[in-house]
Amino acid sequence: MVKQLVAAQNDFFATQKTKDVSFRKQYLKKLQQEIIDQEDAICDALYADFKKPKFESLATETQFALSELKHAIKNVESWSEPERVSASWSNFPSKEWIQPEPYGKVLIISPWNYPFMLAISPLIGALAAGNTAILKPSEFSTNTSKIISRIIRKVFPPEYVTVVEGGVEVSQQLLAEKWEYIFFTGSTKVGKIVYKSAAEHLTPVTLELSGKNPCIVDETASIKLAAKRIAWGKFINAGQTCIAPDYILVHKNVKDALVKHLKQHIMDFYGENMETSNDFARIATDKHYEELKAMLEGQPVLFGGTFADKDRYIAPTLVDEPQLDSTIMEGEIFGPILPIISYTEESELDTYITKYPKSLAFYVFSENKKFQKRLMYSYSFGGGAINDTVVHISNKDLPFGGVGASGIGGYHGKHTFELFSHHKSVAKRGTWVDVPLRYAPYSISMDLVKKIKHLF
Repeated sequence: MVKQLVAAQNDFFATQKTKDVSFRKQYLKKLQQEIIDQEDAICDALYADFKKPKFESLATETQFALSELKHAIKNVESWSEPERVSASWSNFPSKEWIQPEPYGKVLIISPWNYPFMLAISPLIGALAAGNTAILKPSEFSTNTSKIISRIIRKVFPPEYVTVVEGGVEVSQQLLAEKWEYIFFTGSTKVGKIVYKSAAEHLTPVTLELSGKNPCIVDETASIKLAAKRIAWGKFINAGQTCIAPDYILVHKNVKDALVKHLKQHIMDFYGENMETSNDFARIATDKHYEELKAMLEGQPVLFGGTFADKDRYIAPTLVDEPQLDSTIMEGEIFGPILPIISYTEESELDTYITKYPKSLAFYVFSENKKFQKRLMYSYSFGGGAINDTVVHISNKDLPFGGVGASGIGGYHGKHTFELFSHHKSVAKRGTWVDVPLRYAPYSISMDLVKKIKHLF
């Protein structure tokens, strides 16, 4: 089945239909309307998968995708225009430009933590750029995968866009094919497998991965507000957010105050009996739920630490001063567990931050501008924020992506269009004059060649 789908998309792309910008807009508008029509059903599917609160489903999934769609529909014509550049004098007379063009058929593999948005958002850019696409949603969010498949079947002919559902075997079959571009969101471990498969065909990739994201709080921070913004960024989607703060490094002089306000804000958000809150999601898979429970074994819990197997519930949990070699500090937590580690001197921060590969996100809470600047410039990371968490993802003009082990490539807004476009360089020469300097026999002096520098 996979081979037939790939062959059909090859044939369809060869018709050149997707290079017509009006054709792209037509289908983006159809997708937009279908998501609007199915929005409640999408939210119901997300709730069925892991009890995602409707507010979070709207804010971080459907409305996020609809905002990307509206932006692409409005701007795809201007994005697709050739970009004139200054002509080289050595090409005189000439006009020179950069022409964005689609790669061809692309493969998009999406994860289970934001199963709707992280499938549809890259698809929007791929289609705006003029590609065809096969979308492989996560098999761990089955209800959301089904409604994505239903939406795509209703909007697109399969030779243009189609959804392939299934587990690891299906992913392996897809990765064995030759693609013009692969976009993968998920773990670093699986990202390496995708990258290796892409290398067999020299296929360009975007890898949106993960990382152990530090959150630094110094003595000058507005502690109560910092606690509120950290608690929000950490516990939205039950901590299953690739850019959530993974651990806090807090100056020892303000640690107690930070912990106090974190506890209070968590209870303000979810109530004293957090398990009954309608605003707190569940862990999306059995496997990850068991891994998170294992992380908590033997840890000094400051707050939370309770769980319920019947619906994969783990309470928002604060862990006090875990050992660096403990399981909870080995890699990304990806759940509602937040280690809190104190420091005394700024130099101590480096011990923790450099222990891990480059993170996807990085957060600093401080009113000290020199401290803010020093940290932002000293460390490499995908993206981040000063005096807040997660919010940098909301600006379409900021590319979202990782660096090193946390990913390759950045997208959102126009950046997604550019990601899925090959930028073709073109020079158009005039014919009414032809400067003879470049042709043999070479009569020009070598000293003059050095002075001219750019004959080509």
